[in-house]
Amino acid sequence: MSDALKTYAEINARIAAAAQSWSRKPEHVNLVAVSKTFDASHIDPFLAAGHRVFGENRVQEAAGKWPQLRESYADIELHLIGPLQTNKAEEAIGLFDVIETLDREKLAVKLASLAEKGHKLPRLFIQVNTGAEPQKSGILPEQALDFISQCRETYQLPIIGLMCIPPVEEHPAPHFALLAKLAEQAGLSELSMGMSEDFEAAIAQGASYVRLGRALFGAR
Repeated sequence: MSDALKTYAEINARIAAAAQSWSRKPEHVNLVAVSKTFDASHIDPFLAAGHRVFGENRVQEAAGKWPQLRESYADIELHLIGPLQTNKAEEAIGLFDVIETLDREKLAVKLASLAEKGHKLPRLFIQVNTGAEPQKSGILPEQALDFISQCRETYQLPIIGLMCIPPVEEHPAPHFALLAKLAEQAGLSELSMGMSEDFEAAIAQGASYVRLGRALFGAR
């Protein structure tokens, strides 16, 4: 077994153990393999092992590698996990099955306009800036419920859940708990939270998607 597949098996075992320890079903926690900056030669071993859910940060990078990979693996589920500029929105909805970073009204308006023109939108997560960090994208927690309602009712967007990236210098658990509480209040079932360093803490708070890059692919 290659090093990549050993790592993959170990990560899946840790996800399953974390889920079971909190009386959750392991199959309810989805692993998003964050393949940003890695080319097809690094991705192929995971595809060959049966993994299909991947995350990319940039539209342009995804456009350069995933259409060709989809020719061999039609059931790939591709997530955009980085910021989305409105001028890239039309290209993004053609590439991605899930966009996790809906973070402002301007982008919601753009996506709604594309839907009105007949484009099929991917499933959407709203990004919440749980740490209120000025340099980070995301809706502030105190504005989140109103924004969720606006996206669903005014713009008729296919919102399925919430996503967050806690501050690196703070313990992530309170941020995951806050995101889970907001999702519950909004009646949303999906939570994208937890990365290589803290995914087990995220699973404890109800994560349905964990986004792992370094733990799977190694240092960039």
